[in-house]
Amino acid sequence: MRIALYQPEIPGNVGAILRLSACLGAGVDIIEPTGFVFSDARLRRAGMDYIDHVEIARHADWESFRASANGRVLLLSSKAETRLHDFPFEADDILLMGQESAGVPSQVRDACNAALRIPLNPAVRSLNVSVAAGIALAEALRKTGKLPA
Repeated sequence: MRIALYQPEIPGNVGAILRLSACLGAGVDIIEPTGFVFSDARLRRAGMDYIDHVEIARHADWESFRASANGRVLLLSSKAETRLHDFPFEADDILLMGQESAGVPSQVRDACNAALRIPLNPAVRSLNVSVAAGIALAEALRKTGKLPA
């Protein structure tokens, strides 16, 4: 199981997702460009020493990511019809998180194998990307029997 971040803009969110992935045993794909210098001290501070326990793959762009993806790419989107907990996950799925400000462009959305949403209170718009990644990764790992003990 992997988390892919499409052109992330906020180093603190990336750091939190790296820490999450280290704790739950998932790899992370960073699809560039990022909205910050990747070696930024804020990224290391947010990820702390957990960064050393996660496999990170950096990709120059969407096309290079897709060429290397070995599992289904599942987009997490507040606009998706399929609810996260209704989806049949597989162990090699890749959970794609869009940009904090804009999500993903339509050509990226169309290239994904599925789009999933986390059910939310209708009075609010969306979750923070790192919180959404945590909910989605935990559910996917639980459903595939890969959630750490």
